This record gives sequence, structure tokens and C-alpha cells, in this order.
Amino acid sequence: MAAQSLGRALNRIDKASLGIAAEELSAADQRLAMLLSRNGVPPLWSRPGGFPTLVKIILEQQVSLASAAKAFQNLEGALRQVSPAEFLTLDDSELRQIGFSRQKASYCRGLASGVLTGSIDLEGLEGLSDEVAREHLTAIRGVGPWTADVYLLFALLRPDVWPTGDRALVVSIGEQYGLTEPPDYETARTMAHKWRPWRSVAARILWHAYLLRRGRSLD
Repeated sequence: MAAQSLGRALNRIDKASLGIAAEELSAADQRLAMLLSRNGVPPLWSRPGGFPTLVKIILEQQVSLASAAKAFQNLEGALRQVSPAEFLTLDDSELRQIGFSRQKASYCRGLASGVLTGSIDLEGLEGLSDEVAREHLTAIRGVGPWTADVYLLFALLRPDVWPTGDRALVVSIGEQYGLTEPPDYETARTMAHKWRPWRSVAARILWHAYLLRRGRSLD
């Protein structure tokens, strides 16, 4: 099956298709080819689907990954397991000490309640198209387009998702394409059209370059 057709047919990326996607992107984009030659194929970063992962992505909204990771680590230490029922045992003071803002605490409480009542079905997202899964996710209070797309990228491993609004990606584009400043989010989204049907892989290549340039890793 041709790579373009494979990209459209796949519902999840795996290590084999990640390599195929990297080859196709390298052939189509000289800058990505240079990054792949220098840095290698990026890791297949993934997270398990479900409540804990969506909570962690909500924590990552508009803060550093290190800050969000610390708050999530604190949450794990405070609970026997990060589950909806366990989360709802924590009061405002406890969540604030863990690292939740009042707004994020409210969002995650709503998420936990919705999962428990069945009005939010995270497991059911697996069988939905990107568009429909994104609609279901953004219907959850506190889950905007960026949060939904990051969940699609890392938890559902969808091959063709571009997370508009990701600061690290636009900074990496600016650095790797020799721009005087990072493009705005809409310009970056338009640029990403040429990487279809592997926009998720292009994002991984650019994230990988961003992190290596700064001596960091993405857990």
C-alpha cells in the first residue's frame, strides 16, 4: 500500500508506520529530511487513553511541562490511583496544594463526574473518526481544541492531527525554517497542510528537534 493511502487508512500510528511516515515526509520536505538525518526518527511518544491522561493534559494547559508533571506526580502521591472516584475525594484546598488552579480543579471535577455518570465516554473515542472524537472531547468543559488534539496525538495515536496552539511547535518551525520569529498559530496550521496525511509525525519531528536543541526530553 502506498504511503499516502496507508496514512489515510490507519487509525493509529505504530513503530512501523512511524518509519514509513518519516520516509515520506523526508522525501516531501527538505527541512524535515535534514532533521531526520540529524536527529533520527522521533520516539513514538504515547500515553494510555482514559481519565488520568486527560487530567494530565488539562494540567499542561498554558504552563510548562515540568510544572504540569510535578502537579500530576503530586496527584499520584495523594491518591491510591488516579481515577474519577478517587479524584472526587479531594477538596479545593488539597487540589490547590497539589498544584491545581481553581479553574483546572473545576474542569477535572466535571470530567470525573461525567466519566462516573457515563455522560463522558473516553473509551468510546477509539472507534470514532478524528473529527467526531474531537467534537466529543471539546464538548467537555475545559477541553479546548489544543487539549483535544494532544489527546488524539498521544492517547489515540492518530496519524494526521496538528495541535494548533502549541507554542513549542511554532517556535520549532521558526527555528528550523530560518524565520525571524515563530509563525502565528494559523500560519503554522496552514503550513502543516503539506505534511498530510502525517501531520502527527511532522509534529513529533519538530517537537523532537525543539527538545534536543534545549537538552530536554518528553516523558
